[in-house]
Amino acid sequence: MWKPDRNSKKTLYEQIADYLEQRISYGEFPPGSLLPPERKLAEQFDVNRSTVISAFAELRSMGIIESRIGSGTRVSTSKWGATPKHTPNWSRFAEGGSFLPNLPFLRRIREALTHNPTLIDFASGELSADLAPTNEIAVLMGKNAYTSYLGYVNPQGATPLREALVDYLNNYRGIRTTESSILITSGSQQSLFLITQCLLSPGDAVAIEDPSYCYSLPMFQSAGLRLFRLPVDKHGVQPEDIRTLYKKHRIKMVFLNPNYQNPTGALLSEERRKRLLDIISELGLPVVEDDPYSLTSYDGIPPLSLKSMDTTGSVLYIGSFSKIAASGLRIGWMVAPRSIVERLADARQQMDFGLSIIPQQVAGQFLQSDYFGPHLERLRIQLQFKRDLLIESLEKELSGLIEYVVPAGGIHFWCKLIPSIPDGILLEESIKKGIVMVPGSVYGSDSGYVRFTFARAKSEEIALGISRFAEALRGLIE
Repeated sequence: MWKPDRNSKKTLYEQIADYLEQRISYGEFPPGSLLPPERKLAEQFDVNRSTVISAFAELRSMGIIESRIGSGTRVSTSKWGATPKHTPNWSRFAEGGSFLPNLPFLRRIREALTHNPTLIDFASGELSADLAPTNEIAVLMGKNAYTSYLGYVNPQGATPLREALVDYLNNYRGIRTTESSILITSGSQQSLFLITQCLLSPGDAVAIEDPSYCYSLPMFQSAGLRLFRLPVDKHGVQPEDIRTLYKKHRIKMVFLNPNYQNPTGALLSEERRKRLLDIISELGLPVVEDDPYSLTSYDGIPPLSLKSMDTTGSVLYIGSFSKIAASGLRIGWMVAPRSIVERLADARQQMDFGLSIIPQQVAGQFLQSDYFGPHLERLRIQLQFKRDLLIESLEKELSGLIEYVVPAGGIHFWCKLIPSIPDGILLEESIKKGIVMVPGSVYGSDSGYVRFTFARAKSEEIALGISRFAEALRGLIE
């Protein structure tokens, strides 16, 4: 993020004026487009508002921008000649299209983290750098330099990685499959995108958990799907609710995250798993099982996957490297019937001609290496340690103000706030205090819930982060 150089011979306002003029000349702010407000720029550049006002005055004197009371400051449409030239209305394009933007709260969190990287991050759903197998992967890359042809690979994904996944899925998740039934993706979100775009049609009804990570993904609405909710308690969804939704709305597919669910951390009970599989086989309903957290089980005994119990071929299984190794590798996978894999591989090839071969090689080697098992053990121990630090801090700072169920795995902690505080106000106050978290309404729940992701923050930041959140919450109560 650019900021003016306070050691430069140029004044701060001149540097800001030059920077904005450059962005305008590059087309980042087309003629007629609205510039960010003075206060926002002052916060972004870490200067006084008066400095930004002076920079705007400099640009106005050159005819580059123009300001109107009540309308803000815009890039001039007539800077380059007496006759205005016609520029595409990029704002209309940005606001149009069928693919919806992220939810406002998620965009606000991303903006806050971009502008202030020092915020304690309880929002991002990924592992901190110290939890990733960085050294192990560096050793593997050093020993196994890639010397093969750097061309396009099989649309389903690199064969060596799919072969490694066959062993991994059998040994760690109890899923028996072949490489021809595996599709490599860039992660769970791409898997879900391919399913919603290629296997469903606008107007189709689907069932998702409530609350649910799926609710935070506009891709479902972008695909024109009708969403119906399956309430989640501490033992997961109630299988009979699936039958009810099928009878009432003729749902065509069910999306579940049964193991350490995002955001609640709930674990679908064994009894409910069996009943759920009976019901979907009776109705002929496909289930999409998103299973990123199972191997984080703190007792070292991962819960069974629905796919491993599936005897009728009703479950499409999605997995990812992001929550057990490194999100930056962008490696995910789907286990599905051959016809589905071929259909989705064809669609994905139209999008990007497949993933980079290098991360696929790294992921395959890591899965088959002697490093993988010890890494998982270390990851479970460290995640449990972070979870316990979070609980200790919550009890110290917010006793009597929150309710929660302790998760036995995963990376998320779901809290119900006893005081009634609007989500937006609480988020903004938390950002001011130096932390970010995700308001529960992002996942479809009512206002009054918060998701803390404890994997991303450093261990030494957790107590401070909760203290800051408590300060923000108590300040709004008083």
